[in-house]
Amino acid sequence: MIIWLASYPKSGNTWVRSLLSAYYYSENGNFSFELLKNIDQYPQKKYFDVKINKPGEINSYWDISQQKIISKKKIKILKTHNCLLALNGKNFTMPQYTLGIIYVVRDPRNVITSLKNHYDLDYEQSLNFMMNEKKYIFNSLRNRDFADFHFLSSWSNHYKSWINNNLFRRIVVKYEDLEKDTFKTLKNLIRYTNNLSKVNEKIDDVKINNCIKTTNFEILKQKEIKEGFIENVYSSKTKNKINFFHLGSKNKWRKVLPKKLHNKINNIFREDLKNLKY
Repeated sequence: MIIWLASYPKSGNTWVRSLLSAYYYSENGNFSFELLKNIDQYPQKKYFDVKINKPGEINSYWDISQQKIISKKKIKILKTHNCLLALNGKNFTMPQYTLGIIYVVRDPRNVITSLKNHYDLDYEQSLNFMMNEKKYIFNSLRNRDFADFHFLSSWSNHYKSWINNNLFRRIVVKYEDLEKDTFKTLKNLIRYTNNLSKVNEKIDDVKINNCIKTTNFEILKQKEIKEGFIENVYSSKTKNKINFFHLGSKNKWRKVLPKKLHNKINNIFREDLKNLKY
């Protein structure tokens, strides 16, 4: 069965994934980029037996690929940025494949700044990205294979599709709570994951502290500089790689976001900010 680690892009998925991979797939909680391979991204080419030839075609193969994953009779945590809306009449996942959901949500006023850096956009382009109900992403056109296609929809539709869906057990992790009290938030997440997996082991507080210490933003940023990071992307403008780990805790919208955008974004996402208590 699958536990989905889902989020809209640049909402903290990689941080949560790093913490979980360090806790569950190391002896002492010390993180390395290599551990991320234990929590794969879905979709990607390895999970499909056919070549995906065009954007959006992948929806026809979600079902059979997830059947294959669960046939191994193991619990697997998979990272995804896909929304939980149907695409051309096909559901992204079904209860028979999904054990539970971890959804990471972040204040959209901070998401926009991270999107701007990650995709080398300006603020208006980033805002349009977040509002586009038909938005999708894929990482490359290598071999003309679109197996890493993610249907996002808009930022608002994305979080609602995962949070308001009652077919699955879920836990919602706010990025801001993770920043404020990483230990408590991570421990609650481990408790939830263990419960889903029917693991009765006592939670290891020492290991949690090691996870937190070794996934500190500045440490990850330096690791990216020294070792590289496979998940950063190339700028469409300069063709250079863009650093994945950019601002971290310095990404505070009141300080970073241009003043003229404050009211505009607050108005656009007014109901969402209220619903999420931001």
